[in-house]
Amino acid sequence: MSGYAVARLEDIEEIRDGLACRPVRHHFGLTSFGVNTWTGVAVGDRILNEHDEADDAEELYLVHTGRATFELDGEQVGAPAGTFVFAPPGVRRTAFAEEPGTTILVVGGRPGEAWQPDGWELWAPVAPLFSAGRFAEAAERSRELAAANPGLPMLRYMLARCELERGDTAEAIEQLRAALVTNRMRVIAGKDPGLDSIRDDPAFRALLRS
Repeated sequence: MSGYAVARLEDIEEIRDGLACRPVRHHFGLTSFGVNTWTGVAVGDRILNEHDEADDAEELYLVHTGRATFELDGEQVGAPAGTFVFAPPGVRRTAFAEEPGTTILVVGGRPGEAWQPDGWELWAPVAPLFSAGRFAEAAERSRELAAANPGLPMLRYMLARCELERGDTAEAIEQLRAALVTNRMRVIAGKDPGLDSIRDDPAFRALLRS
């Protein structure tokens, strides 16, 4: 039996967490690099969340369809279909759709480091519960996902966020012990304003240093 796989972009189920993503890596079960697509449905839609990949990740973007405007450290760059944009770590970046259905393919990794999936794709369907303040339900769903996928630290991380919002600091710290196992996760935690309430907690500070 052949081991190859083929899929058209529309075959990959779309997930939404404020933005529209097709989790290509997750669909194919890739474990050596991250690759996804993000789409702006209407003109003016934000395609990529603004971020800077301060955890040393490199990202290469390809405008697959449509036309986008990237903002790179405040500078606007027009990018029609077929354009590659490389953003090294530390460059603040986001992108907006200039045509309906503009889709950007994103490939990412860290120099000299084996790439590791963290499981954010699995948690994305839970995000609306969290955003709506339904933290108990979000925590229950997150706990189920984390138990079924013990090697994906983002699931434990978001469970910790849910528990913190519920007021259970001790349980949040316990879940963070299981989540902050990679440099990427520690960088995320170090910058996440959602953890500001425990920023001075000695146990949390020790986890960031580990």
